[in-house]
Amino acid sequence: MFKTIGILSPGDMGHAVGGRLAEKGLRVVAALGERSGRTQRLAAQVGIEDVGDYAGLVTASDAILCILVPAEAEATAQGVADALAATGISLLYADCNAIAPQTVRRIAGIIGGAGSRFVDASIIGGPPRPGYTPRFYASGPGAAEFAALNDCGLEVVQMGERVGDASAIKMCYGALTKGQSALYTELLVAAEALGVSDALTGEFRKSQADALKRMDGLPGMPPKSRRWVGEMEEIAATFAAVGLTPKIFEGAADLYRFVGDTALADRNPEDPGKPSLGEMVRQLADSLP
Repeated sequence: MFKTIGILSPGDMGHAVGGRLAEKGLRVVAALGERSGRTQRLAAQVGIEDVGDYAGLVTASDAILCILVPAEAEATAQGVADALAATGISLLYADCNAIAPQTVRRIAGIIGGAGSRFVDASIIGGPPRPGYTPRFYASGPGAAEFAALNDCGLEVVQMGERVGDASAIKMCYGALTKGQSALYTELLVAAEALGVSDALTGEFRKSQADALKRMDGLPGMPPKSRRWVGEMEEIAATFAAVGLTPKIFEGAADLYRFVGDTALADRNPEDPGKPSLGEMVRQLADSLP
């Protein structure tokens, strides 16, 4: 049974997961030496202890949950593997990032090469909150061990011993949810630029009421848009690897890159004063080249 869990890194999702584990009586630690002031504040709010660096993290932890932007996943695994090799410690490393199966298999090799156990994990849903828990799909040789966290406030769904399966379901799921958000955002901004927003919204009310309701959640997207660029690129790579076109999600990455270059993306999710859907669309239309 785990006593101490390391979180890399306690950002929006990571600090909430760490907080849930701490509520259930586990010690939760993080290497915050090079993290932002915001990340340090989020960690402190939920009782996550700072152990400084990777060496401190691997020394303190029974298991590490890596929850980062996709672009950082592989380099972070290498940094942890170097610390494991230097200390001679063996632990369970769970990659919980939105990355392609081929990416997670490379990471499994990095962690396994350092003598530790590995689980491919993917998170479906938003951060834990009172009354709500996302699902962690888990595959690979460490999946059964990772499933012990079912008794610690998480919901773990085991998928078997093949590394890549948990990441594959995340890629297909994210293609729907975040791909849909990209499509909605692009068409709404186009309608605004073309001067037909009111007419289009009126038609949506008559014939696409469910879709219009989903669009109401889009103003929460810009603060996440920079992170979602990498996820769209990983989805594109996933689909290309099975012979499908990557271009749909390369385009979605471009859309999120555009949003990420605007002031809307500078807000944090916890900041007050979120814009309305109409305000968000007008600001994005005004930012078009």
